[in-house]
Amino acid sequence: MSYSVKVEGLAELDAALAELPKSAQTAVLRRVGLTALAPFVEAVRSLAPVDADPANTPKRPPGTLRDSYHAGTKLNKSQAKAARKAGKSSVEVYAGTNDAAGVQTEFGNTHQGAQPHARPAWDSTGGTVLAIVKQELGGEIDKAAQRLARRAARLAAKG
Repeated sequence: MSYSVKVEGLAELDAALAELPKSAQTAVLRRVGLTALAPFVEAVRSLAPVDADPANTPKRPPGTLRDSYHAGTKLNKSQAKAARKAGKSSVEVYAGTNDAAGVQTEFGNTHQGAQPHARPAWDSTGGTVLAIVKQELGGEIDKAAQRLARRAARLAAKG
């Protein structure tokens, strides 16, 4: 399942980002994306069900699903098969679980009812995530530009 969001009104930041080298652009966007997804990860962990009866699942400690939620830039093998390949000009960050039981728990199956937790977490934090992107992006671009200027000054002093 994929969910895309389009953010408009950031033309000035996009222009400033374009002035950075591609590697710096990628790093900035990844840092901002991971920072922005932190509230979602916290919310989904608080809503994820915890199997408190180890007798039902002796090989699965309580809290396994809850603790498997994270934000990152990599997908596991099965997730990568389902995901579309990112283009060279895009950056993708992901938030979710690497636990196969996550989908079964979220949507249910013939043996168990649905226990939605990821969608309610996104519904409650999606606006916050986008607000953090808008808030943090300018600062991260400035920091990256300053790092590049310091690096260029060091190289000029040596040369």
